[in-house]
Amino acid sequence: MEITVFAYIFLFVLAFFAGLVSSIAGSGGLLTLPALLWFGLPPLNALATNKVQSSLGTLSSAWNFFRQGHLDIKPLYRSLVMAILGSVAGTCLVQSLNGTTLSRLIPFLLLGIALYFLVSPKVSSADSHEKISRQWFACTAALGMGLYGGFFGPGMGTIMPFLFVWLLGHNLVKATAETKLMILAVNGSSALIFVFSGYVIWQLAIGMSIAQILGARLGSNLVMIRGANFVQPIITWVAIVMAIQLLFFT
Repeated sequence: MEITVFAYIFLFVLAFFAGLVSSIAGSGGLLTLPALLWFGLPPLNALATNKVQSSLGTLSSAWNFFRQGHLDIKPLYRSLVMAILGSVAGTCLVQSLNGTTLSRLIPFLLLGIALYFLVSPKVSSADSHEKISRQWFACTAALGMGLYGGFFGPGMGTIMPFLFVWLLGHNLVKATAETKLMILAVNGSSALIFVFSGYVIWQLAIGMSIAQILGARLGSNLVMIRGANFVQPIITWVAIVMAIQLLFFT
């Protein structure tokens, strides 16, 4: 398909901001996917291209968190495995079930998360007491988010930090870093399937990936420098905006 110079420039700039937003509070895909569809890409090609460029952006922010010592991979092994299994199951499930009910429930879940962060005390920069063990977290929250990511997807990057903070007592910077690795596992496996299926529009995916990587690096640096007081209000407002978009514009 023919892609105009304006489309290239617009999508490059948009991907940069999507990477910036995603690395801080998630949900950058809600910027890039509608834009790809708006420029005339068929849905499968748009989904595939979006998965590839967003996965590389997530890889950039996850690597930055790891390099700066904010991401410990070893304790996440069980959660990563369960999230990938959930993602595979969700991807298979979505092909046979109607996702309308789930898509109607998610905006209210996001509003609930926003309300939690609005009325709760400021999330500490230090870890607090965990409510469940890591094993139970892997078998419940990680599996559930993987299933949701494969089945539906939007909001995963906003919901997951909340679960790390609420259930495991992690500080918000640590929760944000761990979320990037979880999303990379879920979306990366999906992106690989799309790559081998031949749906990726590479002339867009490469440029948007570069922009995503740059935006994600800047966003992850802001998280590490500014801390929880910077991240908490952004997650709150991203959740609100995303809920409104899902309620009224989809």
